[in-house]
Amino acid sequence: MPQTDAQAVADEELVGACVAGDRSAFDLLVGRHQRQIYKLCFRFVGNHEDASELAQDAFVRAYRALPKFERTAKFTTWLHRIAVNVCLNRLSVKRPPHEPFADVESAPSRDERADVAVLRQERAVWVRAAVARLPQKQRATLILRAYHDLPHDEIARIMGSSVSAAKANFCHALGNLKKLLGERVVDHHESPE
Repeated sequence: MPQTDAQAVADEELVGACVAGDRSAFDLLVGRHQRQIYKLCFRFVGNHEDASELAQDAFVRAYRALPKFERTAKFTTWLHRIAVNVCLNRLSVKRPPHEPFADVESAPSRDERADVAVLRQERAVWVRAAVARLPQKQRATLILRAYHDLPHDEIARIMGSSVSAAKANFCHALGNLKKLLGERVVDHHESPE
């Protein structure tokens, strides 16, 4: 399939082709969604090695489950749900690190002063550590909403919940995050220099 033709093919059509035996169709699906799924997994575990492993596991599980995919559903929602479940399963077995490695996005820019860059990176570590301490459903909802900008109705489908539950989880996550970050700021200001 030429590249321009492949881009025009809907995900659901590629799923159909894959179920019919065309493995290259799944390669196209992976190519389209691997960056987004990796970023989702990274937000859960905070390091590149585990995120890569979880993303790969999500795609393997998706490949195996393709015959069960309901083509009336949106493929990306289905794939995100698999990835979230893979991440939540991993977190229930293995505690996340308290301070995940800094991600590439937090590198200082050329125009930024060094002290401002250090403070911004320190705050980013605090936020990631606080997110890691949230209950699993709140954490998943916050990641999907804040980092991936998904609407509440899609988050509800991914999480297998109602829209009102997704909204409530997001509000609770923000409240808990505010408390956790407030504790961190107080601890930071009270500690001796």
